[in-house]
Amino acid sequence: MPDQTKPCQTNPFGSPGTNIARGGKSLYGAPLGILMLEARFPRVPGDMGNGQTWPFPVLYRVVRGASPDRVVCNAAEGLLDAFIEAARDLVDLGAEALTTNCGFLSIYQRELAEAVKVPVATSSMMQVPWVQATLPPGQRVGIVTVNSSGLTPAHLSAIGVPADTPVRGTENGVEFFRTLIKAEKTDLDLALACQDVVGAACELVAAHPEVGAIVLECTNMPPYAAAVREATGRPVYDIYSLVTWFHAGLRPQTF
Repeated sequence: MPDQTKPCQTNPFGSPGTNIARGGKSLYGAPLGILMLEARFPRVPGDMGNGQTWPFPVLYRVVRGASPDRVVCNAAEGLLDAFIEAARDLVDLGAEALTTNCGFLSIYQRELAEAVKVPVATSSMMQVPWVQATLPPGQRVGIVTVNSSGLTPAHLSAIGVPADTPVRGTENGVEFFRTLIKAEKTDLDLALACQDVVGAACELVAAHPEVGAIVLECTNMPPYAAAVREATGRPVYDIYSLVTWFHAGLRPQTF
């Protein structure tokens, strides 16, 4: 007689070598949770808020009242409790680690990590010290941000980024800042948005030729990272590089 038990002898849901599937969560297969701002602009592939950006499933939670303008231009004032509540909801659903879709939430890095007791990576700017370690002597990391005037020393110090890091923003551009942060319209001209991001990067390296690598602060900038690399000739890091690294620790490749 054929062995009818063989197809049931492997268990991808629990401990190796057992037939017990471990419970305790509401959702499975998506260990990374993303705290989202409340916005209505287009989230194209490459944008953190587009699920097709990621090569793995993620959990999303929109934080009501957390508009881009409030977070980016007003240091997320008064929103800490809302972010903590949303973060705890994601962990309760099954998230094993959390990130956010705004680099300016670095200001809440310690508070969020303390509240949820799981790994938290609030901002792509956390890569600045890592990238700095790769550069030869005399070179520095520079940051391209959506709003340089709103990026304070408190945002940087909260994640160990030197206060004198060179920074350029897109706030003087024609499309990126006005659509994504000021919500002047809901449609986004991708070519103009790209010009704003690339223009800020070019201004950065022109003013600081010692910049040997660039970190894009804004989580809406990855669609333009390749254009920034081509225009500046510098390595470019963004929220995509951070989150894919972060996720790799949650689900290491099996060899």
